[in-house]
Amino acid sequence: MLRSLRRQSPTEVVEAQLPEVFPRIWRYAFSLTGSRDGADDLAQAACLRAIEKASQFKQGSHLDRWMFRITHNLWISEKRKERVRKGGGLPVIDVSEIPDPAQNPERAYDRKEVLKSVLDLPEAQRATVFLVYVEGYSYKAAAEILNIPLATVMSRLATARANLGRKFRDHEGLSNAR
Repeated sequence: MLRSLRRQSPTEVVEAQLPEVFPRIWRYAFSLTGSRDGADDLAQAACLRAIEKASQFKQGSHLDRWMFRITHNLWISEKRKERVRKGGGLPVIDVSEIPDPAQNPERAYDRKEVLKSVLDLPEAQRATVFLVYVEGYSYKAAAEILNIPLATVMSRLATARANLGRKFRDHEGLSNAR
């Protein structure tokens, strides 16, 4: 009984809660990388980093937010390394790699189009849209995860909404012109 009253160490907390948070981290990694393989690699690297740095986790804080921050920072580091090695930019996203659990073919097509449009957004907008609209974080929490000012989150979301709205308005205009 004394053992059950013992407070868990940060490492024990991270190891116990990591399986619960992993699917959300993988989805976020997918939104950043645009591919299943890239998401697998990034999510696994984030989990490994979390286990390695578990002693730095502050008990009482949100493990998911800490993990999203680790994932984001690893992605930024990887992009910097890639730019140095190749001088390249963002990866090309293959639409066939976008997972789609929908059963209705029409709805599946619409979902794929929306997801592709979100994945086509610039990286900063894409990460912000994902954290707020997919993961449901508040603007303040997203700002903390991304380590940016709250106003920047608001600006990125407004710009992303405008870009998506323009794209779908243009797409709708083309389909009505037929």
